[in-house]
Amino acid sequence: MGELILVRHGETEWSRARRHTGRTDLPLTAQGEKQARSLRGALDGRRIVRTLVSPAERARRTAELAGLGADEVDADLWEWDYGGYEGMSTAVIREERPGWFLWDDGIVPGDAEHPGETVEQVGERADSVLARARPLLADGDVALVAHGHVLRVLTARWLGLEPAQGRLFALGTGTVSALGTEHERPVISAWNVPAP
Repeated sequence: MGELILVRHGETEWSRARRHTGRTDLPLTAQGEKQARSLRGALDGRRIVRTLVSPAERARRTAELAGLGADEVDADLWEWDYGGYEGMSTAVIREERPGWFLWDDGIVPGDAEHPGETVEQVGERADSVLARARPLLADGDVALVAHGHVLRVLTARWLGLEPAQGRLFALGTGTVSALGTEHERPVISAWNVPAP
C-alpha cells in the first residue's frame, strides 16, 4: 500500500509575513519557486500514481516545479477560508481579540469572496479528499499539493482525530510529509521535511 505524500506549497509574500492566506490567490516568491524546485529531491524514488492539487496558483506552480504536474485539481484542497481574517496576521487579530487562536476561536464572517468556514467544514472537505485518495493507495503513493492548515486538518482526520487536532501538526512552506500505515493503522511516516 502506498502513502499519502503531503506537499505544502512554497513561500508566498503573505506566508512569509505570516498573514492568513485562504482564498486569495498569490504567486510564489522567488524563494518559494526555489523551495518547490528543491522538492524534486525529496520526491525521488517515490512511485506516485496520482497527484491531487489545490486550485490555487501557488499550489499548482509548486506541483509543476516539483515535477508532479496535476492529475486532478481538487477544490476540496483549497486552504481554510479565513473569512474576515483573510490577509491578517495573528498579531493583528489579537489586537482586537486578545489570546485569539484559530483552532479554538475560529474566524469572523467576511465578504462574498471570503465568507469563512469552521474547522469542522474544513474537516468535511478533508474527509472527501481522503475518501477519493484511499482507494488509489492500492497502486502506489498519492501526492496532495495544498496548504498548511488544510493539510494539518487532513492529517488529523487520517489519524482519526477531530479536525481541530490539526493544531498539533506545524507545517512549513515548501515541505513534504507522508501519511501511511503500520499494522493497518494510520500513522505519520514523515513530517515537515524541508527540501534537500
